[in-house]
Order: sequence, then structure tokens, then C-alpha cells
Amino acid sequence: MVIYLTGFMTSGKSTVGPILANVLGLDFYDLDEEIVKREGMSIVDIFEQKGESYFRKVETRLLKEISNNDNVIISLGGGTITIDENLKFMKKNGFIVYLKVDSETLYKRLKNKTDRPLFKDLVLNKNSKEEFIERINNLLDKRRRYYEQADLIIECDSRPVGLTVDRIAQSIQRKINEKN
Repeated sequence: MVIYLTGFMTSGKSTVGPILANVLGLDFYDLDEEIVKREGMSIVDIFEQKGESYFRKVETRLLKEISNNDNVIISLGGGTITIDENLKFMKKNGFIVYLKVDSETLYKRLKNKTDRPLFKDLVLNKNSKEEFIERINNLLDKRRRYYEQADLIIECDSRPVGLTVDRIAQSIQRKINEKN
């Protein structure tokens, strides 16, 4: 079984993933961390030095490679699912969970982070909250149709991580039982 955690950046995938993996007895991989290890540079540096297109190719290759493992949870980058090839592959080969978070909560989590290529300029230029949320909403609008194709959508704006993990684990157990 392969479980993919998707959602906007800072939605909690890298936090929920290892805990969920522990609860379900699965291995955990953070796709962005794996890319950083393989490339020997940060995501921001990859975007700046090699471009987003290069990053997306590496991301797709590693997604497929890690998915060959059995019994894993893979935390995806926020844009991984927006590549049609990736979405088709994940739908065919695993179970997709969308961690849904509202734009106000995303703003609070992103407003000081310089390690997010798509928001680094807003942080460094100290743009207004309104401009920041507008960019979040624009990106969310573009990605929503991909995120909402997940097998399970969990709203996790201000819920404790433990409750989110419990809800996901219960839903996955139900899906497994339905298949058997």
C-alpha cells in the first residue's frame, strides 16, 4: 500500500506523515527531503539555479522510484499533484489524502518562511497580508481541482495533529476493510 499526502505548502504533510506512518506501521518518505538529499541543494536553490521544470522532472522520477516500495506514506510537495503524469500515477498506484487548510491559516504558517520558492519574495519584501493571501488564493485556485481528486479530504486548519492522524488512520482502515 502506498499513501500519498497532498496539500498546499505548510498544510501539515511533513508533520502528519511520520506520525501516521508510525500509527499504521508504514515507512515514511518526504519527497522534498529526498530531492534535497539527491540533489545536494535546497529546493529554493534548485528553483533558482536549475529552474522549476528541472525540479518537477526530478520530483516525478523520485515519486515513481519511492512508490515502488511497499507499505509507505509519501509526503508530496505542494505542486507534485498538479503534474498530470504524477496525478494519474498516484491514482493508479495508491491512496491520496488531501490535507485541506484555509488561506488565513496558510498565511500564518508561511508569512516568515524564506524556504518556499513561490513565496520567498513576499517574505523578503515584507509584502502586506492582503498581497500574501491573494497569492495563496491564486495558487490554491489553480491547484484545487487536483487536490480535490484525492481519495480522502481532511480539513485540518486548527485541529490538533493527533486528531488529524486519527481521522486519516480510521478512514484508511475503513478503505482497506472495504477492499478485503
